[in-house]
Amino acid sequence: MGLKIRLTRAGAKKRPYYHIVVADSRSPRDGRFIERVGSYNPMLPAEHEDRVRLQGERIMHWIAQGALATDRVARFLGKAGLMPMPAYREQPIQAAPKKKAQERAKAAAG
Repeated sequence: MGLKIRLTRAGAKKRPYYHIVVADSRSPRDGRFIERVGSYNPMLPAEHEDRVRLQGERIMHWIAQGALATDRVARFLGKAGLMPMPAYREQPIQAAPKKKAQERAKAAAG
């Protein structure tokens, strides 16, 4: 049984609110979970203290049991100092036009 620490969506339409839960990785996003360990309210300003609430002791317990945090939750945990901040993924550079396309563009322009 692979455990994940992840977000489950709550709240109303166009007013999201997320619970941070420990769940089996095979269960649906908003389905059965083992324990609720925090919350995330994206509607609050970024500097508001209740935007992300975490139960650090319980989260560390579940990480010790083998639970893995999803990317977004790992970022929350990194900002809270519970685990190292995950590295940002490099954005791929958009491919430049190929030789033929450059020649066509040159011919059309001049």
